[in-house]
Amino acid sequence: MQLTNTKVASQQVSFLDAVRIGLGEQQGLFFPTQWPSLDIDALLELPFVERSAKVLQALIGDELSAEQIHQMVSNAFQFPAPLAQVTDDVACLELFHGPTLAFKDFGGRFMAQALIQAQKQQNVSKTTIVTATSGDTGAAVAHAFYQQAGVDVVILFPKGKISPLQEKLFTTLGHNIHTLAVEADFDQCQALVKEVFNDRDLVKQLNINSANSINISRLFAQICYYFEAVAQVPKDKRDQIVIAVPSGNFGNLTAGLIAKVLGLPIKRMIAATNLNDTVPRYWKDGQWAPNKTVATLSNAMDVSAPNNWPRVEALLAQGKICRDDLEAVMVDEEDTQVSMRQLAHLGYVSEPHAAIAYKALKRSLEDGEFGIFLGTAHPAKFKEQVENILGSPIALPPELAAVASEASLSADMSPDFVQLRQFLLTLDK
Repeated sequence: MQLTNTKVASQQVSFLDAVRIGLGEQQGLFFPTQWPSLDIDALLELPFVERSAKVLQALIGDELSAEQIHQMVSNAFQFPAPLAQVTDDVACLELFHGPTLAFKDFGGRFMAQALIQAQKQQNVSKTTIVTATSGDTGAAVAHAFYQQAGVDVVILFPKGKISPLQEKLFTTLGHNIHTLAVEADFDQCQALVKEVFNDRDLVKQLNINSANSINISRLFAQICYYFEAVAQVPKDKRDQIVIAVPSGNFGNLTAGLIAKVLGLPIKRMIAATNLNDTVPRYWKDGQWAPNKTVATLSNAMDVSAPNNWPRVEALLAQGKICRDDLEAVMVDEEDTQVSMRQLAHLGYVSEPHAAIAYKALKRSLEDGEFGIFLGTAHPAKFKEQVENILGSPIALPPELAAVASEASLSADMSPDFVQLRQFLLTLDK
């Protein structure tokens, strides 16, 4: 399959080239212009890994063999994505059973496998990954590439704006994982990453890549757990599925829309945002007007200029989705807390991001529909918030308990590209 740059249509690359390059010319995103046809009913009967390998094979094409893709998926998806029933007509797709307790483990680990293949086929000995995180990406990428030969990882994150336990998952590793606490918000961190990619000499010298959801391998991997969700829904309810996605950088939402384009029976998708509501406002009035990013309880969604939105626009332009396929809903801080308490009353302990998706889903769900909201992170990653809001203690899972008392190895940095460039060059010595 050839992938086309959303900003420079003349730049067309293979899947492995897109994995290696990350971001295209003029900061464009690589994206398919054609989509395969799938036998959805047959796929839904398969186990998770086998089904995911077939979906990814259809997307990637013959660039990698079926055996290679199956091995990549087997190495990456070593944990489940269960659908937890909350009420008769609502369930949570729990995506936090991986090593860093967040949905980004799926994309991060598959990207690591894809990059290994790209380096082998293209005879690349060293790659420097530069990425920004608003919370969970950093941990997922760090653990996916930790001590992987030929890879240095540099993670920028907004200092003091992610939960302490989120931070500990990726700032305590060391070795080939380098973390920078930037005196800025996530959008400024992401802007610094984009400046890195604009410096073509630097990109070439260090063979720089990005592991944000702009990398097509991460996006493709995320498509797979939407198939897993639908496979767990009773067959008599599969024609009435509505899925609500907590949305920040919009990679997760885009993956769900692609799954629908591929034929998965999703009646409609709901993009649920916090107060950083650029997309809900745009969906209503047609004006793309990002406000200054504000800090919220759902910090991983504190993004005012979502980088994956051009891919949603591409699907619209291709005629693969229409406006009726997507709702965009903002949930404020008060309703986020109310939603968490409502879920707890139902016997389901959740956290702010999933609670936003649940609230948006409940506002939209009609009689006869079956609603799924995505649980993107383990509640313990937001231990203080959850305990304060619910008024009851929450135990740390082993993954968090192991790092809670570890010292952070991060370096502080101002939001200055010259400073970042100098740091990156030290990795080349």
